[in-house]
Amino acid sequence: MPRAAIFGSTGLIGSELLKYINDDKYFSEVNVITRKNIPFKNSKFKNIVIDFNDIDSIKSSLKECEVVFVSIGTTQSKVKWDLEKYKKIDYEIPINISKACIELNIEKYLIVSSAGANINAKGFYLSLKGKIENEIINMGIKNTYIYRPSLLLGKRNENRFGEKIAQVIMPIFSFLLPKKYKPINAEFVAKSMINSSKNTINSVKIFHYEDIIKSK
Repeated sequence: MPRAAIFGSTGLIGSELLKYINDDKYFSEVNVITRKNIPFKNSKFKNIVIDFNDIDSIKSSLKECEVVFVSIGTTQSKVKWDLEKYKKIDYEIPINISKACIELNIEKYLIVSSAGANINAKGFYLSLKGKIENEIINMGIKNTYIYRPSLLLGKRNENRFGEKIAQVIMPIFSFLLPKKYKPINAEFVAKSMINSSKNTINSVKIFHYEDIIKSK
């Protein structure tokens, strides 16, 4: 019965992770690592409030954990299109978490990336996601699981007007899209992450749309 840690628990996938882990007896305890306090009824969840810019705080929050779920990120509108601020959240935090995993000998690291992630992509977002993936892979965490969903379907706690419109329109035309770019339910991604975390692969596995559907 391993102890897990979740980064990004207030997001769409993170909230689904909490929902399904809540009733999953495989995990003994779960460190829910956040910027602000979150009360939990289930004693299995331990909320740890940290400064995400402090790698020592990240490392401390992961002590005794064996599985780490990372679904943390922001949007460019939230940081007012400041690319440096964006990178500080979307790039630095996942990289610092993976560094902490290496130092603590944590062998299972599962992270949400994006469909189309490629360090050589012309766009800022996909090239940054590709860079994050490459750096994490090169760190050599024993079991590294990278998830590349396209548009996520589900109800967010926050209001993203453009995404709400896309959630209505894209499923209608999804049959025209290559499979890896099809919109997918956030709960499917969360289920796949939980199921995969129970396996030992001793390698890197990248999950596209079909892989997620099969493993949910």
